[in-house]
Amino acid sequence: MLAAECAPIAKVGGLGDVVGALPKELEKIGLDVRIILPFYGLIDRKKYPARLIKKNLAISERERINLYETKLPGSSVSVYLLEHRLFAGKYIYRHNPAAGRSKNLQDGKKFSFYCRASLVTAKYLDFRPDVIHIHDWHAAPTLGYLKSDYRHDPFYLKTKTLYTIHNLANQGKVGPKIIGVSKLNPELPVIKVDLKDGDINFMVQGILGADLINTVSPTYANEILSHYQGAGLERILKRKRRKLSGIINGIDTVVFNPEKDRYISQGYSGNKLFKKKLNKLMLQKELKLEVDPDIPLVGLISRLVWQKGLDLVNDKLMSLPCQFVFLGTGSKEIENRLLKLAKKHRKSFSVIIGFDPILAQKIYAGSDLFLMPSRFEPCGLGQLIAMRYGTIPLVRKTGGLADTVNSRLGFSFKKYDTAELYATFKKALNIYNTKPKKWLKMQKSGMKKDFSWKVPAREYFKIYKKLANIKIK
Repeated sequence: MLAAECAPIAKVGGLGDVVGALPKELEKIGLDVRIILPFYGLIDRKKYPARLIKKNLAISERERINLYETKLPGSSVSVYLLEHRLFAGKYIYRHNPAAGRSKNLQDGKKFSFYCRASLVTAKYLDFRPDVIHIHDWHAAPTLGYLKSDYRHDPFYLKTKTLYTIHNLANQGKVGPKIIGVSKLNPELPVIKVDLKDGDINFMVQGILGADLINTVSPTYANEILSHYQGAGLERILKRKRRKLSGIINGIDTVVFNPEKDRYISQGYSGNKLFKKKLNKLMLQKELKLEVDPDIPLVGLISRLVWQKGLDLVNDKLMSLPCQFVFLGTGSKEIENRLLKLAKKHRKSFSVIIGFDPILAQKIYAGSDLFLMPSRFEPCGLGQLIAMRYGTIPLVRKTGGLADTVNSRLGFSFKKYDTAELYATFKKALNIYNTKPKKWLKMQKSGMKKDFSWKVPAREYFKIYKKLANIKIK
């Protein structure tokens, strides 16, 4: 399995959560899964001790790496760490879209080298993969090397590939200079097609080069075939639609467990939901909101970026008879707008800029509603965690949100519009205030749903079998 992130060893977002959780479930059903990851300078070597396997492993005549091995916490899955100066920094990603192509070239160089080194590493370990599961654009160059450098290599002759798109908006566009820097073969048909618009798009390389493609929800797999959601790649995706499918992500049900969560004030289960109120009261007190068990509390935990639909949050929404608590970081413009709104509505709106994992658990446990008004959402994990905690999601019907939140579990609206969001909120608040039995039934239904990685792991196993007829050992 190849990816730029793997939780908890090196994580920025949801990609890391997937790569850190899926292999553990695959291992449980009998698959031999190995992860290869850059040995980033940010990785805590004391927390994740790694043994040196090979010093100065040759990637080319002039390029060498040191190869280490550690274990994915909570499993016996091997994680191979590639030590090289390109990975020595304190950041996983260097690219800032505002900075232009120079930093994008740095990321392109770093991750293309990671892909080349990963293929050499597997050969050195004599681990002949039936399937290489490639995640997002950072690992996509692997496909180019397999079709050129290793085209006739018996070691990889029967190896198949699955390419998972986690977020089509993050594509890894790099100028044509990357061809020479990365040692990609310019004569490859996929490279020639990609270069027609003047750059190399690693996401395109993944889509065109893989044997099968999947996204992180069935609805998102369909949405990205349209102009609105396709991020400029809808025509290419339509050509590959027969190879495209969607699998909903899971969550770590051990970490997200309201009965045993040590970070919340009061543990509770679906049979003792009355205890959830104490978490709400403690959260209100901590955030200096009016302490009242009967006021509906709405939580939001998110990256504060354009995708997440936060421009729908305005004074009209603040006029509703409820409280809001937002936690996240992102665009300065969005951060400042929310802070101004919170200053204006101090009694009902609390905004915390940054990310505090302990506070996040308290918000999941203490909120009555969980807001996700996203413009698009490939999968979404917040709504799954919220339901696990008996907190009812209110979402825009898109991507994974459409696949996981129905009328028995939560509330949704289709049109990206403040008025429709407002109307949906009024409907939710009416049920909260006048139909407590129906509200309780919705809470319990969400808590009973199995959002663990067991089901997704079996779905991925079906794809692996389709690709390479893998048998469980």
